[in-house]
Amino acid sequence: MKRIITLLSLSALLSIHFACSSSDSDETPVVDPPVVTDSFIRAADISFLPEIEAAGVVFTNNGKAEDMLTTLKNAGCNTIRIRLWKNPTGGHSGLTEVKTLATRVKNAGLKVWLTVHYSDTWADPAAQTIPAEWKNLSYADLKTAVANYTATIITEINPDIIQIGNEINDGLLWPQGKLSTNEAQCIELLKIASSTIRSKAPTTKIMIHYAGVKASDTDWFFSKVKSVDYDYIGLSYYPVWHGKDLAVVKSTIDALGTKFSKKVVIAETAYPFSLGYNDWTDNIVGQADQLVSGYPATPDGQKSFVLAIKDLVKTSNSGIGFAYWGGEWISFKGNQASNGSTFENQALYDFNNKALPVFEAFSSK
Repeated sequence: MKRIITLLSLSALLSIHFACSSSDSDETPVVDPPVVTDSFIRAADISFLPEIEAAGVVFTNNGKAEDMLTTLKNAGCNTIRIRLWKNPTGGHSGLTEVKTLATRVKNAGLKVWLTVHYSDTWADPAAQTIPAEWKNLSYADLKTAVANYTATIITEINPDIIQIGNEINDGLLWPQGKLSTNEAQCIELLKIASSTIRSKAPTTKIMIHYAGVKASDTDWFFSKVKSVDYDYIGLSYYPVWHGKDLAVVKSTIDALGTKFSKKVVIAETAYPFSLGYNDWTDNIVGQADQLVSGYPATPDGQKSFVLAIKDLVKTSNSGIGFAYWGGEWISFKGNQASNGSTFENQALYDFNNKALPVFEAFSSK
């Protein structure tokens, strides 16, 4: 009798076990939520920062001293743009300084966007001066120099985004790479830089950068460089030089993205919080007729302008981000008549180095 009861008990236990196992298998498995990637670029160019900090400047936010990178990151900025010059006088914006700043940016959890000027100084639509070190090179040797220098940049810094040239409306490395007079060589130099980047850092995004938003001009330029392997179209947009109609900016982004199958970034923009000045160097924007209607030169007007730029890029078909230029370029050399800042009234800080409301425009919202 005991044996029968024991067997029955064992049978019952087994039935319960299998029933529970069956029930467990029917439960919905736990699945981790998808990782949300922050792909919209909210950037600031802070290339003067090492020089400004070396001068002893202290930036503040909410009444306390705060590292500019901290203020930017807490505001929502996710990318830092840094210019790179080949052999600059004084060393600022050279490879050593830029590498140190890039490491600091990465350690802060932000992405690095390098703007390689392929020059010892400012490169823009008016000047693309070949580095002095390369001035007497043959074209064949210049190609090798571009490849080697680009490889060094990638090896030393390994940025998330890299511009091959800055505002290259008429090419780079003049005269050999001037688009209007040496088109084939210009395109070949861009291709050499691009292929070097692809071979060493295939995940790094490559940008080609044009100053302006006029549809006919941008269409002409990007048609010229369409055979180059790159990822992002970069555009500079400053109302003082490129017009005051924000609708044109959006329509150009849409047209370029559709025609060339690229993502488009407003690589440079800025706006004044004042028409005043903090040194005796003339500012680029200092008159009311240089402003965009509806956006006064006030702290709130500056913030509203950058928010409008962010919104038009976000709502365009191909826009992927923006960068604020000169946000760190306060007047830090004293009350100079020359060699001061032409941009202190468009910085992200007021004349007392206090963070302005425009930082709110870097929010991910």
